[in-house]
Amino acid sequence: MAADLEQRFDAFVNDHRDRALRIAWRLLGGDAAAAEDVAQEAFVRAYRGLGGFRGDAELATWFHRILVNEVRRHQRWSVLRRARQVDDEPDSVADPDSAARPDPALRRRIGAAIDALPRGQREAFVLVHLEGLTLVEAASATGRAVGTMKSHLHRALASLRDRLADLAPEETR
Repeated sequence: MAADLEQRFDAFVNDHRDRALRIAWRLLGGDAAAAEDVAQEAFVRAYRGLGGFRGDAELATWFHRILVNEVRRHQRWSVLRRARQVDDEPDSVADPDSAARPDPALRRRIGAAIDALPRGQREAFVLVHLEGLTLVEAASATGRAVGTMKSHLHRALASLRDRLADLAPEETR
């Protein structure tokens, strides 16, 4: 493995750790411990795969694909674990984004609406609207076509508008 690529990856990890945690946290519905595990495993998998990185895409795009796949892997295993657990009490954890939040009830309601979206729609919404990826970057990260991402995003926005319609001011309804 080229030393230059390892140095770039070290710098990448330092620069993107918080964003990876935030993406994982949002895609996992606010489970901070799981987000930490998933982000760490994604970085480990990316490091192990550096030798196969051809540079066809940006390092960030390549990594986001690994991260989304790791989130999906975690979700598959979580479903199996939950089926075996009796105690299914949800975690109450704070958003890793440390900015102050004035209305926790509103944040919980919006978070629940996002969590209720089907996986494809939630991934599209989180990656594009919350993390600022372009449609092309989000499509690459999820392994979907750009048109599919547009469709998922359109449906996610329509669903969120419906679920949160009562929050809109009267003149915009």
